[in-house]
Amino acid sequence: MIPNEFMFAPSVFAVEDNYLICVASDVEATVCVKIGDEMFYDSSNGILRSKKYLHMVEIPMEVLDKEKKYTIILREYIERKPYFPTSNEPVEYTVDFSPLEKTENINISYISDTHGRVEMPSKSGRYFGEKLDLLVLGGDIADHSGEIENFKTLFHIAGNITEGKCPCIFSRGNHDLRGQCAEMLADYTPTSGGRSYYTVHLGPIWALVLDCGEDKSDKNAEYGYTVACHDFRLRETRFIKKVIENKAVEYEKENAKYKLLLSHVPFAQRYPDPFNPEEEIYTEWCKLCRENVKPDLWLTGHKHTAEIRPVGNPDDHFGQPCTCIIGAKPDFKENTFVSANITLSPGRATIIFADTEGRVERTEEISF
Repeated sequence: MIPNEFMFAPSVFAVEDNYLICVASDVEATVCVKIGDEMFYDSSNGILRSKKYLHMVEIPMEVLDKEKKYTIILREYIERKPYFPTSNEPVEYTVDFSPLEKTENINISYISDTHGRVEMPSKSGRYFGEKLDLLVLGGDIADHSGEIENFKTLFHIAGNITEGKCPCIFSRGNHDLRGQCAEMLADYTPTSGGRSYYTVHLGPIWALVLDCGEDKSDKNAEYGYTVACHDFRLRETRFIKKVIENKAVEYEKENAKYKLLLSHVPFAQRYPDPFNPEEEIYTEWCKLCRENVKPDLWLTGHKHTAEIRPVGNPDDHFGQPCTCIIGAKPDFKENTFVSANITLSPGRATIIFADTEGRVERTEEISF
């Protein structure tokens, strides 16, 4: 049973070659994780954190993949005084973890655009049940970042679906940039040293996680001069080029059997004004990925639809690098949610769009 001090079940997010074990607590507490004989801490320069509800403990993938089990140790503080702080006895919670090791029939659930809802997407994301190997959360999980409390939605859904037993990947959405707490996103979401775009090496899967930022020009009145996404995207372009330069240790590694592109926005599409901030940059991203990375599948959201877009489809304006899956169709009026559930095997993928009751809306097999 999950300890009372936990808001919900933990979750394990993959970033580059590390896991971030995430624990949300509704009490002021310190958190560490024991794996085998090693201890890992949520700390800042040697100081254990206790003043925010979300704890993220970084673990090298190889350590957890070997042990396949981790124990969270949470110590609630009664009063954190400068001298002789007082605390309760620690509580422990152990999770059996399933690293992504198999190379075929890999089950992935994709969830995005939940906009603050938890129950419906959690049900839809459980399509594979105990056979789930990877959960991808593709942005706009909270409706906005106006309150720190809103960040909890990401970890609530991840905990509900995975219970901390299998890995997750997070890709930020445009609504995540809105609100007075958006500047704190790096403290409350998985990133690579504060950067929301990165690569992931997860067993046989290699993923490039890109972040389009906002969906309109930086000067749009809706943002009130609070974003600088054009400069952000220019830096991201340089990052993509750096990944390509380092392809031997990135997507051309021997164990990289599957290559995924993840982004909230399907940026190969030209959108009507004012939702067209970066046609030139997005055309370059498509070209860099198409000619160099050559991903097998592209998982996106943003459109609130359940679609499979092959290369050259009517919305492929900038040159898709591969088949694009738009995998989240919320219907908040009807109280239902359709997610994309994907089974990967060599050279092919089966895409199953299923709703909150597990009813299959559409199934299609694609080759790559």
